Amino acid sequence: MEDTTELAPAVRSILSAARDRAAEGRTDRVDVDPRDLRAAFDRAEADGRVPLIAEVKPTSPTTDGAREDDPVALAEGMVAGGAAALSVLTEPEHFGGSVAVLERVREAVDVPVLRKDFVVAESQLDAVESDVVLLIARFVGDDLPDLLAAARERGFQVLVEVHDREELTRALDAGATTIGVNNRDLAELVVDLGTFESVAPHVPDEVTLIAESGIGSPADVRRMRAAGADALLVGSAIMDGDVEANTRALTRAEADDGDHRDTTETPT
Repeated sequence: MEDTTELAPAVRSILSAARDRAAEGRTDRVDVDPRDLRAAFDRAEADGRVPLIAEVKPTSPTTDGAREDDPVALAEGMVAGGAAALSVLTEPEHFGGSVAVLERVREAVDVPVLRKDFVVAESQLDAVESDVVLLIARFVGDDLPDLLAAARERGFQVLVEVHDREELTRALDAGATTIGVNNRDLAELVVDLGTFESVAPHVPDEVTLIAESGIGSPADVRRMRAAGADALLVGSAIMDGDVEANTRALTRAEADDGDHRDTTETPT
């Protein structure tokens, strides 16, 4: 179990709730036939779109208010805007998510769906079928290799999230083939796009690399892509306003001249 003393209070609360929910995990094991995430990224590239995972996120500890729209309608708008894949929050207490919403979204779209939650125990993997599951290196600590293997045994593709080179090394040693670099420091909740730029050069070419957090404009998209991002995961910048238009502005960032969305926010 990971030491939580250096985490921000909001993050410690999220992790504590995740551990409580782990004790309530299902007993029946899921068996997933996933939609291929890497193939979805490749299709986006071939179509002239930036590969983007758009996140259905009703709320979060780092944003104000909540989005009350039908999650399925939001997801369909994101796909219409060119999203290669979707991320759906299933954490209920801090993000307003649920496994029921993920099930509805996955049934309604034909792109891969990532389950965005804070998995700390194998039992949590059986909560719902998704195409991709998230494992956060800092949260799972030494359990990463076993959880990675358990997820793959069920058919999941796995996105392993890291924040620094030490966590990257642990992820690679565990056998991760899809890695996300979170620009948000979980200790201070400060966002710095330079985080991705410092970690990315040390990621092997054969690993699918995703930039996460703080991407709020087409300029940010181009910056992360120039630093080596195969794809991007964007939440708040898409959820704030017209999700289809916001998604399209980011997925077209390399095809269109100029920024179509000027923002100073620091989304997750």
